[in-house]
Amino acid sequence: MGRPFTITRSTSIAANAEVIHGLVDDFHRWSSWSPWEDLDPAMQRSYSGPERGVGARYAWKGNRKAGEGSMEITGLAPDAVDIELRFLRPWNATNQVRLQLAPTTTGTEVSWTMRGEHVGLMGLLSRVMPLDKMVGKDFEKGLTRLKAVAEQAR
Repeated sequence: MGRPFTITRSTSIAANAEVIHGLVDDFHRWSSWSPWEDLDPAMQRSYSGPERGVGARYAWKGNRKAGEGSMEITGLAPDAVDIELRFLRPWNATNQVRLQLAPTTTGTEVSWTMRGEHVGLMGLLSRVMPLDKMVGKDFEKGLTRLKAVAEQAR
């Protein structure tokens, strides 16, 4: 059993939760804001299950930077989207992701959290370069993009 980790980043978005929810509960719309979309322009993507919501699934296979894996929406509420994130390459790992939406006086506070365990190659790598630093900057980039898309759509 590995060491548990939690990574969270948050931002305020001047858009209502429904607009943001629509961008995160539909994997087809992730390409407009995901921080990983530009890692490999030739990345192979596939979608299965329902169009959106619980059971919707997205899989990718890309170059060395993009790796390979899948995401599946496992839980849905008006204020949250829960996702199981499975990496196959560059390392094998399964993590739980939650995008939490909290109304504010100016819009919505969005928190992006990933939980899992440091195991195998990821466990070794995390000793040299903290996972929070590596993934945290991706979350920050994604939240900045999500903010831009959501605020334009409102």
